[in-house]
Amino acid sequence: MPAKAIHSCIRVLDEARSVAFYETAFGLTVADKLDFPDFTLIYMSNPLSAFELELTINKGTTEPYDLGNGYGHFAVSVEDLEAEHARMEAAGLAPGKIVDFAPAGTRVAKFFFIADPDGYKIEVIERGGRFL
Repeated sequence: MPAKAIHSCIRVLDEARSVAFYETAFGLTVADKLDFPDFTLIYMSNPLSAFELELTINKGTTEPYDLGNGYGHFAVSVEDLEAEHARMEAAGLAPGKIVDFAPAGTRVAKFFFIADPDGYKIEVIERGGRFL
């Protein structure tokens, strides 16, 4: 039987700032919150997918996490890329430039990146092709 992807975890410094970012940027809301003595887990999702983003807040951590030099990212798909880019820009979220990726003349994807308050990159892809 195949495995089912259920969530991805990122570590964040400021719970309120991160929850507000993911609510504003992607319409994610808190589905559950588990508070423990040393850390808190916040699961965020929206009605479009059962997949959740887990925000982990390690209590007592005061310095930003070292994100390393790898190129990992979280990705979401949207119906109208230009409208979402404009909405995020108007909300002061500083999305990157829109890229129409068509290296051989055929569009593979149309996307932009945005960074969350902790520097994690999120790829926002226009729905179509394999990115539904």
